[in-house]
Amino acid sequence: MKSIKVIWAKGHNLKNISVEIPKGKMVVVTGLSGSGKSSLAFDTIYAEGQRRYVESMSAYARQFLELMEKPDVEHIEGLSPAISIEQRNPSKNPRSTVATVTEIYDYLRLLFARVGQRYCPQCGRPVQSWSVQGISQDILSKFNEKTVYILAPVIRGRQGTYEELFKKFKKEGYVKARVNGTVINVDTIPVLDRYKKHTIELVCDEIFVEEFDRERLVESLEAALRYGKGLVHVLETEGKNPLDFTYSEANACAHCGIGFSELEPRLFSFNSPYGACPECNGLGVKIEVDETLVVPDETLSINEGAIEAWENPVTTRTHRWKNSWSGYYYDILKQVCRQAKIKMNVPWNKLPKAQRDLLLYGTGGATYTSIISGGEQEFEGVITNLKRRVAESESDFVKEEVTQRFMREVQCPSCQGKRLKPEALAVKINGKNIDEITSMQVSAAKDFFAHLTLTAKEKIIAKDVLKEINARLNFLDSVGLSYLTLNRRSQTLSGGEAQRIHLATQIGSGLTGVLYVLDEPTIGLHARDNDRLIDTLKNLRDLDNTLIVVEHDKDTILASDYVVELGPAAGENGGQIVASQSTRDFLKNKTSLTASYLNGRRIILPRATLRKGNGKFLTICGARQFNLKNIDVKIPLGKLVCVTGVSGSGKSTLVHNILYKALAQEFYNAKEVPGTHKTIKGLNHIDKVIIVDQSPIGKTPRSNPATYTGVFSHIRDLFAQMPEAKRRGYKPGRFSFNVKGGRCEKCQGDGFLKILMQFLPDIYVKCEECNGKRFNEDTLQVKFKGKSIADVLDLSVSQALEFFGAIPKIKRYLQT
Repeated sequence: MKSIKVIWAKGHNLKNISVEIPKGKMVVVTGLSGSGKSSLAFDTIYAEGQRRYVESMSAYARQFLELMEKPDVEHIEGLSPAISIEQRNPSKNPRSTVATVTEIYDYLRLLFARVGQRYCPQCGRPVQSWSVQGISQDILSKFNEKTVYILAPVIRGRQGTYEELFKKFKKEGYVKARVNGTVINVDTIPVLDRYKKHTIELVCDEIFVEEFDRERLVESLEAALRYGKGLVHVLETEGKNPLDFTYSEANACAHCGIGFSELEPRLFSFNSPYGACPECNGLGVKIEVDETLVVPDETLSINEGAIEAWENPVTTRTHRWKNSWSGYYYDILKQVCRQAKIKMNVPWNKLPKAQRDLLLYGTGGATYTSIISGGEQEFEGVITNLKRRVAESESDFVKEEVTQRFMREVQCPSCQGKRLKPEALAVKINGKNIDEITSMQVSAAKDFFAHLTLTAKEKIIAKDVLKEINARLNFLDSVGLSYLTLNRRSQTLSGGEAQRIHLATQIGSGLTGVLYVLDEPTIGLHARDNDRLIDTLKNLRDLDNTLIVVEHDKDTILASDYVVELGPAAGENGGQIVASQSTRDFLKNKTSLTASYLNGRRIILPRATLRKGNGKFLTICGARQFNLKNIDVKIPLGKLVCVTGVSGSGKSTLVHNILYKALAQEFYNAKEVPGTHKTIKGLNHIDKVIIVDQSPIGKTPRSNPATYTGVFSHIRDLFAQMPEAKRRGYKPGRFSFNVKGGRCEKCQGDGFLKILMQFLPDIYVKCEECNGKRFNEDTLQVKFKGKSIADVLDLSVSQALEFFGAIPKIKRYLQT
């Protein structure tokens, strides 16, 4: 078929519409907000395409997939396999980065494993490959007249029992093996846990090292290198700190004597224990107790409660017991201060650093007499105490409270935020390690790989890998994301940036004959980058794909092949097809509101007068986070202020990373550290800060606009004041669908029942008990102006505004 035919769609506010959409074209679905664009594009066309694809699979496969609800549509013809690229919030996984999402990091790991040049992480010298003669000579110099084991690393950190391996050792005449650091006799096969990782080394010889016996040493080394696949481990048999060297026929440091295994992609993965920094487990950050949260106000003395962590201690006890625990900790502080001669009535910031460190970290060996045990105990320090409680407490509540109140995310001191072990960071290509490359912006990375210098052999090895890396970098650049660094966390991306990354990934897949449904891909993109994004969408279309783009952007609409407009208004007054025609014909449409703005029949005039504001300012001084160049910014208060600029110019860094985080820290003692800046002046002119971002507002399926905004509490209070409610003794809680009493217990206030269908999508049917109204019959008998609480929840905002127009508290929420 040459088109997609949607017949009688009525999901959400769609008014039983039918529409025909040409295939192989770029189709824009536009209209007022709330007119039904997403209902048609995502909840109907995409949902049906995805549902059909999943249902084409076997019943066994379907049980592992999330099945979409069948859309409320009579029939859809001509559907292709559908892929949705929505403006959803990016991944919250702290391990997810731009490079991992686009698979660039996977190819980088492979590239470094195949053509990377290894350097010693200790001395920085290039790693040398050893010959058998070289190894024997080195052993004679290091272990002369000492007895050593010649070990062949056979199994390195892998799961299994390895019974057959030990039988093989015995059969070939070997007597000993070293298992997980312990030398054993192979006559008795050890019992190993199948699910734990083990390291097994074959003892090829136990030899007294001397020049006279060099021939035997060489033979043992050759055998060990065969078994160890190029690796041999030499270990002194005696002594408290026995000498221990690993040699490799391919990789070892001649200066430090450190040997390495062959380069593998997993060495460069921060998700693998073989590559991840052991201190932070590959996260690049750690959660540590923050001194500024333990002592938030340094102008207070100890007697005045400066040490917040012990003034209001974390405990699972009731409030009265908290007071007792506070007294317990205060008694400890009194004893320690008396012993160390610390003045408890002096402001914290006036105390010497040594005294503050003693109280926080337990330095100095102070002791106290426990009022619980009566014994003498060493004082561990407030911060040390908090760390221990997090590590040892069996109470999840205590762990969570300590973490939330007194701990903060800080850069890992071991890897400096680079996530990887030193061995991985010591491998370089053209003088750059993998962290240095992922720290580059997309544009810089493109330039780096464009000028990469490799030998003829390395070029052959890296050819296909470089092709994939360059293609993905080009795609990211083409969708206006050249400013992103490859190691940027996915959770810090905006919804628009995340969508364009997924778009770039899809372009790189090279699929054809696919239906792509996109949600406002130009949002957050500067006009300068629009043309490149539109060219990218056209390239995707030219691969014989169909694009359905929900969009308001003028340039995107004009660049499309076909336009479907929904309206004529929003909500209850929308959901109808206003126009469905080629873009050229659409621009001539005199009934279309969108077309009238596109062709200039209607224009938006700027304000005749500007707001004066209150004459006060917030001034950000010395902002230099990321790409900000030590700038000063003066923001007038009492005005609507727009911060704009091309993508990647530093808008979000200035407003969110610096200004918002600094204000949140000032007013709410927030734990997030603001971006680098000198100071912010004018904080005394404001008293709170609220951020409105792209995060979803509802955290549970029961959340709705009334509950989220808080207006539902006032509505419930109003219903509780009705004469019928007072006569029956109903309180506001009676009119909540989240608690027992007023809600329908059969559906537990959901209004529908979920029927599990196993291999088919779950079916939701209206609750027969309450007929979908969520409340029981007694609750519904209480009415205000003839409407029950369920009737009120069914009103649109505009209808509710008219209905509650005489009640100021409720009216104010609805007007907003």
